[in-house]
Amino acid sequence: MPKHAVTVTTPTLTLGKADTVFEVVQDDQKLGELRISTGAAVWYRNGVSYGKKLSWSKLADLFAEHGTARAETKKRTSRQS
Repeated sequence: MPKHAVTVTTPTLTLGKADTVFEVVQDDQKLGELRISTGAAVWYRNGVSYGKKLSWSKLADLFAEHGTARAETKKRTSRQS
């Protein structure tokens, strides 16, 4: 099973148009970057200049269709009620 590492670079301001960047590494090789903003999520494979963009509703649909169900519950944050 591959070993993955994910690092996060967050903007100094509240998330908005500035991307939050997740660098994804598998077995010490960079797979790519996931850039998250209020508008969408964009995946950039390593070495590729143009990313694949998904709206939040499309990303939710893909998780619902292809995601693996987990037995854990999500942790509550201060924004959840």
